[in-house]
Amino acid sequence: MLATAVAVHSQPIVARPPVSAPRAKPAHRETAERIADTLKLVEDLLQPQRRIVHAGESIYDAGDGFQSLYLLNSGFARIVTTSPDGREQVVGFKFRGDWLGFDGIAKGRYACAAVATDVSEVWSVRYDALLAASVACPALLAVVHEAMSREIGRDRDSLMSVCTLAADARVAEFLRYWADALASRGLRSDQITLRTTRAEIGNHLGLTLETVSRALSRLARENVIVFAERGRREITIPDVEALSAFVQRNQRATLQ
Repeated sequence: MLATAVAVHSQPIVARPPVSAPRAKPAHRETAERIADTLKLVEDLLQPQRRIVHAGESIYDAGDGFQSLYLLNSGFARIVTTSPDGREQVVGFKFRGDWLGFDGIAKGRYACAAVATDVSEVWSVRYDALLAASVACPALLAVVHEAMSREIGRDRDSLMSVCTLAADARVAEFLRYWADALASRGLRSDQITLRTTRAEIGNHLGLTLETVSRALSRLARENVIVFAERGRREITIPDVEALSAFVQRNQRATLQ
């Protein structure tokens, strides 16, 4: 018996391979899936009205009565506010999966205008229908609250950039933001087409058109970006992280 016991315990111990944890999805893939899930949820629960708008056409205008929120299913848009004396300011850009029109909730009128910058499909969702559907489906309300929170964060980041970065760094940070927005939607970020003019970029960043052009030229000289032969809106970004590094170098140089 003892010999048998010794024999049993003398068997070599075979180590089991460790159980690997599920591989984490890249953040960009998670974002693309979240956007797709949001669009499907809205489509299934609210059956939104679909509308095709072309570059330069308004989705809604400042001062229009608020009834609906809008969701970009494809394309791009810019958000523009106008001061009482007629000055216009580009306050943001919207991509697929972004909501538009939150600014109309408080006073019952849109404070800004939303203008398509490319051929886009926009979904219109009545706000009263959205609230009613959210009672039965709290996940829908969570989606809207998350969208509001992201918009607040973007506004904060945009203000931070304008207030703390030099001109060249602002432009680099804007390109990084644009590339990241495309990547998070499953689109190419190494070759981008800016769906906006340099004048609009300058207006958004608090810079003149000439300053934006000089900043882009400097980025090209330093090989951070490459202009495509087809046009100056076609930009190749060999390494998005190089844009962030450029911003950091520029900021350090400014502080010295």
